[in-house]
Amino acid sequence: MEFDFDAAVIGAGAVGLATGNALAQRGHSVVVLEREAAIGQGVSSRNSEVIHAGLYYPTGSLKARLCVAGRRALYAFLEARHIPYRRCGKLVVATEDDQLPRLESILAQARANDVEGMEMISGAAAMALEPGLQARAALDSPESGVFDSHGYMLALRGEIEAAGGAVVCATPFERATPLEAGGFSIEAGGEAPTALTVRQLVLAAGLGAQAAAAVVEGFPAARIPPRHLGKGVYFRLSGRAPFSRLIYPPPIPGALGTHYRRDLGGQGVFGPDLAFVETEDYTVDPARAESFYAYIRRFWPGLPDGALSPDYAGLRPKIHGPGEPQPDFRLDTEADHGVPGLLAMFGIESPGLTSSLALGQTAAARLEGEADPY
Repeated sequence: MEFDFDAAVIGAGAVGLATGNALAQRGHSVVVLEREAAIGQGVSSRNSEVIHAGLYYPTGSLKARLCVAGRRALYAFLEARHIPYRRCGKLVVATEDDQLPRLESILAQARANDVEGMEMISGAAAMALEPGLQARAALDSPESGVFDSHGYMLALRGEIEAAGGAVVCATPFERATPLEAGGFSIEAGGEAPTALTVRQLVLAAGLGAQAAAAVVEGFPAARIPPRHLGKGVYFRLSGRAPFSRLIYPPPIPGALGTHYRRDLGGQGVFGPDLAFVETEDYTVDPARAESFYAYIRRFWPGLPDGALSPDYAGLRPKIHGPGEPQPDFRLDTEADHGVPGLLAMFGIESPGLTSSLALGQTAAARLEGEADPY
């Protein structure tokens, strides 16, 4: 039969747009449907805009493979399209002797993951690189960086449209029904509700991943993981940014810990922390600054009183709860859920932004029945 589009992608965040681009570059006609009024309004715009090197993730996992491959592809993409970025490097610092074995473990993991340029340096060497820092030792990760995530998403949208595809905002996905001859009939809402047919369907809906899967006819409820919201808040520093590199503590369970970055505008930002919440709430409680001061002063004792102001909050679409082990990305295909032509993504949190180009390529390959490219 004739389809309106070869593929529909649900969600116009970084991963949805990267997947739409990967499919478009294969010659497919693509439509990306976004419920918000503009692209990248969810997880993709409420994060640290950090380019992760790939240090922490279990070797061979999707997170490890796609973070390293995605980071390499991302730098090349940004450079070719003149999108602002800064390969500033990162120091993972131990401020107490009992954290030193953790740094050794991270170093071994990073090298096993093929992360380039990793090195353990002394506290004195770290403090020479970043005066004002307090460290017993540090890992130097030269491939880490920061970038303009919105400029990146605008470029992905441009690539899709240049290939003849469409990115349609303010158009919430309402349901999909598999067709007898293959493909799907899709209903979308908004001011101008529409129905269309597609050969393939990708769910890349971030915080809405579970809700999107639930309205695909035939998707087994038992294959939809529970949704847990990991909220993280950020505080902005007044005055001069103290360090040029990213400064990270050793990871905490479920996250990488409250860290420092100098953004592309030159200001210092700290965050996120992590709290599991029940609702999508983006408020920042100024009282949380108290815990930020105590935490930050472990690695920057010179943080002045009154220098932090509430900035913004983000939510991570976790598929594990408090105290549970952190799972891998899930890119579920027919072999997992039994619906031909459908790929559903769950748990695409950090390092999803860094991994997005590689996630898109992997999703496109899996839809075509090919081996993972990375």
